[in-house]
Amino acid sequence: MTTIDYRNQTIVVTGASSGLGAEFARQLAARGSNLVLVARRADRLETLAEELTRTHGVAVTVIARDLGLPDAGRSLRAELESRGIHATGLVNNAGFGTHNAFPDEDPDRLQDMIALNVGALVDLSRAFIGPLTAAGNGVLINVASLLGFQPTPYLGVYGATKAFVLNFTEALWEETRGTGLHVLAVSPGAIETEFYDAAGSQSADYGAKRVTPHEVVRIALKTLDRRSSPPSVITNGRPIAMASKFLPRRQVVRFMGATQRRAMRGA
Repeated sequence: MTTIDYRNQTIVVTGASSGLGAEFARQLAARGSNLVLVARRADRLETLAEELTRTHGVAVTVIARDLGLPDAGRSLRAELESRGIHATGLVNNAGFGTHNAFPDEDPDRLQDMIALNVGALVDLSRAFIGPLTAAGNGVLINVASLLGFQPTPYLGVYGATKAFVLNFTEALWEETRGTGLHVLAVSPGAIETEFYDAAGSQSADYGAKRVTPHEVVRIALKTLDRRSSPPSVITNGRPIAMASKFLPRRQVVRFMGATQRRAMRGA
């Protein structure tokens, strides 16, 4: 049984046009939450909003914008409040990765990734932390990654951004304990999403078995429902994260590099 009354929530979901973001929206709407869907692709957001309103009878607001721009969180909160919309929850899902040897990476693309995966997530969290805490039963979910638990050759910058998200979110979990705000970092392994198309390689999953977005979100919300929920959860691929705790870092990074090179050769 959930400890969160989702029927009295208005939850902002970023990166909601596909993949995990769209699935978070579907499962939250099924629990009765009103939603604000944010991404760049307005047509996809509108289609999803119509589906959720028709199926679940919830109120859905669509905001088409690039969150990689400066002041993403503050400007979004200002726009919502100008419309009379006051968020009680936030799912920071927007992000992307690139898959290359570091010298072959596009510097502009790397800057865009850091701006979205780290900068926007921090600005959004800071912009909304006040009203989310004041709500007394609010929700803050930040999507990290299994690749944030260890060095990730050929996905080095992406993995580092997700290590930031993991540590940042766990710190917020401790800072907000006792306020009624439910904070969770979600660390998925390989998922069946458009991530690999955006990364430019289907071998960016390190050859791991992919699970569905439905399963990842189901585990995330089930974890958040616990009366004493942890600061983070790994939804799939746990042995990789556990290996980084028990093996020397040199051994871990060499294993990850060898695994990725095999996957790249087989792609």
